[in-house]
Amino acid sequence: MRFRQVHLDFHTSEMIPHIGRKFSKPQFQEMLKRGHVDSITVFAKCHHGWAYFPSETNEIHPHLDFDLLGAQIEAAHEIGVKTPVYLSVGFDEKLARVHPEWLMRDENDQTNWVKGFMTPGYHQFCLNSPYLDLMIRQVEEVVRKYDADGIFLDIVGVRTCYCHTCVAMLRQEGKDPREKRYVAEQGERIYANYTQRIREAIHAIKPEMPIFHNAGHISQGRRDLAAMNTHLELESLPTGGWGYDHFPLSARYVQPLGMDFLGMTGKFHTFWGEFGGYKHPNALRYETALSLANGARCSIGDQLHPEGLMDPATYELIGQAYAEVERKESWCADTTAIADIGLLSVESVGVDKMGGAMFTGNSDAGAVRMLLEGKFLFDVIDPDADFEQYKVIILPDYVLISDRLLAKLEQFLRHGGKLLASGKSGLDAEEREFAIDFGVRRVGDNPFKPDYFRPKFPLRSLGEASFVMYAAGQKIALDGGTELGRREDPYFNREVFTFSSHQHTPSSMNDGGPGMVEGASGIYIAWNVFEDYATKGSLFLKETVLYALDRLLPDKTLTTSLPAQGVVTLQEQPGECRLVNHLLYAVPVKRGDGVEIIEDIVPLYNIDVKLRLPGRRVKGVYLAPQGTPLDYRPGAEGIEYTLPELECHQMVVIDLQD
Repeated sequence: MRFRQVHLDFHTSEMIPHIGRKFSKPQFQEMLKRGHVDSITVFAKCHHGWAYFPSETNEIHPHLDFDLLGAQIEAAHEIGVKTPVYLSVGFDEKLARVHPEWLMRDENDQTNWVKGFMTPGYHQFCLNSPYLDLMIRQVEEVVRKYDADGIFLDIVGVRTCYCHTCVAMLRQEGKDPREKRYVAEQGERIYANYTQRIREAIHAIKPEMPIFHNAGHISQGRRDLAAMNTHLELESLPTGGWGYDHFPLSARYVQPLGMDFLGMTGKFHTFWGEFGGYKHPNALRYETALSLANGARCSIGDQLHPEGLMDPATYELIGQAYAEVERKESWCADTTAIADIGLLSVESVGVDKMGGAMFTGNSDAGAVRMLLEGKFLFDVIDPDADFEQYKVIILPDYVLISDRLLAKLEQFLRHGGKLLASGKSGLDAEEREFAIDFGVRRVGDNPFKPDYFRPKFPLRSLGEASFVMYAAGQKIALDGGTELGRREDPYFNREVFTFSSHQHTPSSMNDGGPGMVEGASGIYIAWNVFEDYATKGSLFLKETVLYALDRLLPDKTLTTSLPAQGVVTLQEQPGECRLVNHLLYAVPVKRGDGVEIIEDIVPLYNIDVKLRLPGRRVKGVYLAPQGTPLDYRPGAEGIEYTLPELECHQMVVIDLQD
């Protein structure tokens, strides 16, 4: 798997003439060289349904008169660039108008992604229809005819469908299609059948062919779905709706799975298919560095002009980022992440609280943002993870405790681990009482929203005060724990006959019971603080959580003076006997209609880092890829060093003695 991939979209309407007319092998090769590209995903079939080669199972685009796919593969291979091949599975717009009965339908008999045929856009196919057999033949043809370096299959995933085929099948099985659980179970079976048949078809021809099925997000807690791929490609365009918090969350879940993976961003200012849209070069520098820092390789999305001419401005832009990646690759291959904290994601436990940012719930997003800003080393985990490798596990807002999860957590606690829980987390599956000993008992749902929290400790930046809590919470009573902060009720909730001032009612200053408690198992905070941070971003929320984590994790592996917006990771290369400390700094700002932009990279100076490395002996420290030795100060259980300058991304390499 290469480090510097381009995903070259080519979704091209039959209404556009002269397809591929200006394609030129020398120009194609020159752009790949200019972009420092070592792998490029090229198109066999697009969302419009057209083939870009003379096909026996499909129709070549009506305005293409040569084998564009074959020419691209030949040109790329000639200069040592790999060529995974793309086929659109979920969409085939020309076929949708011939066989609308093969399309997915919702309960109202409407199609998706667009409802009906009077709105411009694509319509998704049901893979429980005869379309699947046709799709498999199309994939087989590409695998037989071309020297592809992988197969990328798009717009697929577990779906719920009410088309006539799916409804009829359920009724034949004696199941009522009006029962959503039956429809959901059928969607699981349909997707598993699709991936199995695709794998069997491809590997019967070329047994080692890489295969990836793209759903736009890697579902946390669904290792079975991840295993249906040979590797993973994490689609995460920060400006396209995913935001800058999505990729760290996704990558920190995927890397511990042990699969090869890459981070996919785009060159676009906004979203896929934005012709004439370009990111600032510093944004791509940062986004590719973020992939490296999280153990991923890189992919940048582009879209080829219909006439087949590669855009020089795009490959100048990509080249600025990939030239840096090329120099850094030696320190980024075959890495494992070092983590003190495991964040048990809400998504992974199957709680239906996924509203908020694209593809990720607010509780998970808020927790990851706090951990990044607090400079903690963490993984995002699911209930199947090895809990024993972490010192602290976070249960954010909605993690109810099943019998299986309780057994794993109790073993984790017996071995000295600690928990940080918030909101409903820690309650039993029926939400009646705490399954874990946090030194509290549940009284009931908190009737006030918002209400107030008064810590019994001074916050780093804000000191002592009564802070407004917008999120829902639990009312609790002490049961052997130590109160770290109390709840204060407002005078009343804001309603039609009881309201005061512009927003919410002030604190009544009463003692409404404990709000934050430390018990035998760790610390419990009575509100959905992570969800609240994702939506409101209040400083006191973060400082409250960081105070709790510092109490639970006094011996954390890494401490640094890097400011809040910076990102820090610690990767290990066991084969090289070294650690690589990644430090990044850039500040996304919102422009236009909420688009997150990175433009200016402001250098930072004299960043202090302290590493605890018990049992390890350090041979030397240097900057990579520069190779410049860096002075360090040995300590009783580790080392300290000062990074003189950080401009976007810097790797600090710690060579260890065998």
